[in-house]
Amino acid sequence: MDWLLASQTLPFALAFGLMLLILLVETVGMLLAASLGHWLDNLLPQDLGEGARGRVLGWLHLGKVPSLVLLVLFLLGFSLAGYALQLIVELVLDHYLPALLAALLVLPVGLFTTRAVGGLLVRLVPHDESSAVSEQSLLGLSGTISQGIAKNGWTAQARIRDQYGRVHYLLVEPDRADEQFDEGAQILIVSKMGAIWRCIRNPHLELL
Repeated sequence: MDWLLASQTLPFALAFGLMLLILLVETVGMLLAASLGHWLDNLLPQDLGEGARGRVLGWLHLGKVPSLVLLVLFLLGFSLAGYALQLIVELVLDHYLPALLAALLVLPVGLFTTRAVGGLLVRLVPHDESSAVSEQSLLGLSGTISQGIAKNGWTAQARIRDQYGRVHYLLVEPDRADEQFDEGAQILIVSKMGAIWRCIRNPHLELL
């Protein structure tokens, strides 16, 4: 424990502790029909843009993998790489690196871990079709709220099946400010604003 919480390894202990706290909060949130991940997605820009920031965020697969998952991957890779670095340095040189220097050295490791594992998740996590034609084809389709509560200013995850039988998971928000859709609610996709799909209550249940 002295080594895990030493001042030279403090940044990595904080990163690992934050990761555990995020997992705990998200677990509790799921039980309460709330999601830290959805809140974080709402804070992030819907349009990554064409500049350096957009390229970096795109390189990290933001928008293809849930942002909270990417954050957990970074914290895990950063903390484990930091502990490994300090352990190797201590074995070779018989002393630790300064905490700030060690953190700067393993920062790229955390980013590359996020990209590498995130790239694997892109193939496993259902996501929206990226082309304009595919997005247009999702308009008018029906589905079900699969996670969270959709209300004004707050998105939830909806499960939609297209005409080819493929399943899509979309972030949706009610088209009307006075509507709220709980988990299991049957909805109809009517438009898209940025990364958020707008929906109404499905008036034609036979479409499901």
